[in-house]
Amino acid sequence: MAAETVTAAQKDAVLERLAVIRQNITDACADAGRDPADVTLMAVTKTVDPQLINTAVDAGITVLGENRVQEFLSKRAFYRESAQVQFIGHLQTNKVKQIIDKVTLIHSVDSLHLAGAIDKAAAQQGICMPVLLEVNIGGEASKSGVSPDQLPQLLKEVLKLPHLRAEGLMTIPPPTADPAEQDAVFAKMEALYAQLSQEAPLHILSMGMSGDYAAAIRHGSTLVRIGSALFGPRIYPAQQ
Repeated sequence: MAAETVTAAQKDAVLERLAVIRQNITDACADAGRDPADVTLMAVTKTVDPQLINTAVDAGITVLGENRVQEFLSKRAFYRESAQVQFIGHLQTNKVKQIIDKVTLIHSVDSLHLAGAIDKAAAQQGICMPVLLEVNIGGEASKSGVSPDQLPQLLKEVLKLPHLRAEGLMTIPPPTADPAEQDAVFAKMEALYAQLSQEAPLHILSMGMSGDYAAAIRHGSTLVRIGSALFGPRIYPAQQ
């Protein structure tokens, strides 16, 4: 970028938060008898300046999570080439072609309609696109995701698509500060993942964000998506 838009203090704060997050992941894995190497720490980049993102990448972050197609396209040229980018937000079928050759994994497949659009775009690129099926584990009307009851059928249909490779599940659970409620939701996802892993070679369970990633790890999450706990509170652009 042409000029520095973040300060050294902001970069140092990211590094300090990253050290805390890594220690929390190590502790959560120890509680669950797991190897921390089996949990991927994704940096969620929504509204974050590319310089801060690159600070995290330079400190060892290898996976970035993008929520919005247009924001991603406007920032991707500034990212370190060493970081792989995955798409974690709601994806409209008419935006699939814009990212199909620019991301390494799509987390948010929640319908056969979207899966078909990704399959078609991947075929045009001559690739096989890895995807996760997004599960609306809390049954919230405000969130996308397939219901747990419909998940097995969606997986069955996705497995038939030649240019898609179903690699696992993703969820955004209902917000709660109650540890018992967190555990109950994550335990339900853990059970779904274990059940469907008997039918397909799934190996990614993407769950856990800034406020609940330790609980998610205790219930088998293999990828946690961390934004504000790493980069600080999001600052959204003023509406025009």
